[in-house]
Amino acid sequence: MEISLQLDHRGDPRAACDLVPALEAAGLDAVWVAEAWGFDSATVMGYLAARTERVAIGSAIVNVYSRTPALIAQTAAGLDALSGGRAILGLGASGPQVVEGWHGRPYDRPLGRTRETVEICRRVWRRETVEHHGITDMPLPPERGGRHGKPLKMLTRPVRPRIPVFLAALGPANVAMTAEIADGWLPHLFLPEKAQRVWGEPLARGTAKRDPSLGPLRTVAGGILAIGDDAARFRDKARPQIALYVGGMGARGKNFYNDLAVAYGYGKAAAEIQDHYLAGRLRDAAAAVPDEFCELATLCGPAGYVRERVEAFREAGVSMLNVVPAGPDPVRLVETVKNWIG
Repeated sequence: MEISLQLDHRGDPRAACDLVPALEAAGLDAVWVAEAWGFDSATVMGYLAARTERVAIGSAIVNVYSRTPALIAQTAAGLDALSGGRAILGLGASGPQVVEGWHGRPYDRPLGRTRETVEICRRVWRRETVEHHGITDMPLPPERGGRHGKPLKMLTRPVRPRIPVFLAALGPANVAMTAEIADGWLPHLFLPEKAQRVWGEPLARGTAKRDPSLGPLRTVAGGILAIGDDAARFRDKARPQIALYVGGMGARGKNFYNDLAVAYGYGKAAAEIQDHYLAGRLRDAAAAVPDEFCELATLCGPAGYVRERVEAFREAGVSMLNVVPAGPDPVRLVETVKNWIG
């Protein structure tokens, strides 16, 4: 089992990145950089590549609508070159509100776009001459306005012909596809005690179609980390984030995280959270998050309890524990957990 950091770069991204070298020395294995509609991930990841020597650097996530598949492949290859082969491409479809509201693109065929993007990226990194016709046309054909395009291969030579691709997926069809084609899986709001009943069947279905050359699917999940006799109080820090996703990441009937909360067995609370959030009552939405949800989604409490939580994630199939350290000494927290997991 490895340990990774979910980088919080919403404030000062340089200050957030400046902590990573110390965490790397403490045993951190990877750092994940989000994007959403804030700072882009690629710029921050490039800065991290210059500041670190060993940790893997992943996007969590780049969406498949805002960039062409070829540009996604180029960005990942550029980061891999600058970092000496430490890039991880975290991809996902994001959601309709971000894709249509921020990027101005129609949210259509999310699974097909994701599968196609993974295929094209891998062909680009192998330096194949790419001719592909599907959701994306390479080159653009005359009937779609193309006049001068011709099939091309990547001009530069990637450091690795196979950069790991991790997919963010929640719904059954998306999770099955992830288990079939991806190197790793990035499930959000992962509750280890409830994961098998929600995702067990689609994971098995996708794994049955998996190319053995991919190796086992790697799963990245975790939450807020705090260790100490009074550390359970840090679970409450998860409430606003859970409420944001369950209540605010999509309209009614179009919120994947709300659907997940229902699948976990929190149907009544999920409806209440969404009602409050969509009405602008953000504090009420956070207060409506069940205590059990907060506890199972985090690793906060006395050392013995947190070790049990780490083992719960391991037993649920998590191969990389992704943490958000809380408290005054994040380096000590990472070092402690790294010593536990070996």
